[in-house]
Amino acid sequence: MTTDAHAHAHRAVVYLRATPERVWHALTNADESGLYWGHRNVSTWLPGAPWEHQRTDDSGTADVVGTVEAADRPHRLVTTWAGPQERRPGGPSRVTFDVSGWQDLTRLTVTHENLADEAERAEAEQGWSAVLSNLKTYLETGHPLPQQPWLMP
Repeated sequence: MTTDAHAHAHRAVVYLRATPERVWHALTNADESGLYWGHRNVSTWLPGAPWEHQRTDDSGTADVVGTVEAADRPHRLVTTWAGPQERRPGGPSRVTFDVSGWQDLTRLTVTHENLADEAERAEAEQGWSAVLSNLKTYLETGHPLPQQPWLMP
C-alpha cells in the first residue's frame, strides 16, 4: 500500500446547465452557498486568504477552515480543508474546483485529496455527492432540493 498523498482522494464530475461564472459565484458567494450547502463559504477568495465554511445559523461557527491556495475566476479554485482545531501529520486535505464551459453547459470537477484514510475518502465521496446534487438542482431550478441530501441515511 502506498502512502502517496493521492492514495486517498475523491474526484467527482458534474455537468450543470449554467455558465462557469454562475457556478463560480454559487461556490464562492457566502449567502448563495448557504442555500444549497447548508454552510456559507466565506472568504475574499484571494490567494493566501483564509476561508471558512460557516454554519447558516448566524452563530459564525466554522466547521471547516482553510487557505485559498489558488483562485483563477471562474476556472479554478484550490483551498486547503480541515476542521478548526485539526492538526494532521500530513497537513490538511485539499479541494480543487475545476470549472470549464462548453456551449450551454459547465463541467465542474471537484478533487478532494490528501485524505487521511479510506474512511475519510468514503465520507468525502458521500458528502460531495450530496452537495453537488444540491448545487446542480439549485442552479438549474432556482431552488435547492426539498430535503438536505447529506442527511439521507
